[in-house]
Amino acid sequence: KFIPMEEEYDVIICGTGLTECVLSGLLSVNGKKVLHIDRNDYYGGACASLTLEQAWKYFKLKGEPTENLGTKAQQRKYSIDLLPKFLVANGKMVQLLLHTDVTRYLQFKSVDGSYVLKDSKIMKVPATEKEALTSSLLGFFEKNRFKNYLVFCNEFDEKNPKTHGGLNANSDTKSLVKKYSLDDTTQDVIGHALCLYRDETWLQEPAWKTIAKTKLYMDSLRHYGKSPYLYPIYGLGDLPQGFARLSAIYGGTYMLNKPVEGFAFDDKGHVTGVISEGQTARCKAVIGDPSYFEGKTKKVGEIVRCICILNHPIPNTNNCESAQIILPQNQMGRKSDIYISCVSFAHEVAPANIYICLVSTTVETNNPQKELQPGINFLGPVLQQFWSVDPMYEPINDAKKEGIHISKSYDATSHFESISDDVIRIYKEITGETDVSYLFTPKEKKEQAL
Repeated sequence: KFIPMEEEYDVIICGTGLTECVLSGLLSVNGKKVLHIDRNDYYGGACASLTLEQAWKYFKLKGEPTENLGTKAQQRKYSIDLLPKFLVANGKMVQLLLHTDVTRYLQFKSVDGSYVLKDSKIMKVPATEKEALTSSLLGFFEKNRFKNYLVFCNEFDEKNPKTHGGLNANSDTKSLVKKYSLDDTTQDVIGHALCLYRDETWLQEPAWKTIAKTKLYMDSLRHYGKSPYLYPIYGLGDLPQGFARLSAIYGGTYMLNKPVEGFAFDDKGHVTGVISEGQTARCKAVIGDPSYFEGKTKKVGEIVRCICILNHPIPNTNNCESAQIILPQNQMGRKSDIYISCVSFAHEVAPANIYICLVSTTVETNNPQKELQPGINFLGPVLQQFWSVDPMYEPINDAKKEGIHISKSYDATSHFESISDDVIRIYKEITGETDVSYLFTPKEKKEQAL
């Protein structure tokens, strides 16, 4: 049906990436009148899931998909995420899904294992007291120290000083590490694999923050036992669409294949509308990804990613059908970690016995492919590779003055926690609310409270 642009909206959102779709859903539920437009003719933006044929065209490969990737019928079973990321089972994105009841549109499956590099070998991450004692990742004495650290984090209550064991929770993480005499390997496991910090600056973070991240990992692990991560059946493409459906239920309007030609402003420089195909849709605020706002963002780095298709599980992962592997930066002689994520036919994203892996990191040299090669080497034989190097942008505009709220580019991490933080940042800017803890209350509890 034809939807007139000449209407007034509270918010117009440009782009249907995950950040934008989550905000569209949350703001519509909040009572805002939302128009959501995208220059593409598909949902998801940088978070889209593509068929094998679409991926071939997207990455500008010559010819057609090769026969070693399956028959024509088998090739139709591929759903390749441009940006594969896992959900931390008890993390912010899952809490947003539960709060909005978007979970009704999706099915999830737990990821089989979480792994970390030690002495050039991939080893399973222990995150329970029992696993810590049996793991070959840690030495005999170190196992006990790691167990004591986990017990301390589990019992830690910010409001109860008796659980602090004499530690000043506002002191840096280095003092927490010193308290338990944790060696370099254990620090790698805690900082990079459990707490998901991206570089060595985590030791300067406040101790309470590291304790909270460790607790999140353990709480998430308790949900499913194998690992703290979840992944949607049929891939991530349904995630932005789930929030888009939510927005539509609450009156949100969607228009795909709609170019954005510019913005209208009042005499004070505040946005008053979005111009598309000669029409102006009026609004009080605009949200969008960096690609819509040239000159209002700054480049803060680049991400190199390689999607690899395999016909075998990743070696040394106990034949896992899905896994996350973190290669800590200090073991790779780098400043930032290398991330490997693996999903497969078990998640209905590939034909039988086919695995789809993503290797990614932050670019540090002028030879990004060479930087990623050590991670790819852990995969064994690869049937097909899809390479990309994408710039990372952050907003530099005055959002309060202009009413233009720009999301950040997606980082190299293989989980959604940083995207969730960006959603909350923009949601607070738009609504003016400072306490948004209600967004992390599951719908059932919310209704009981009413």
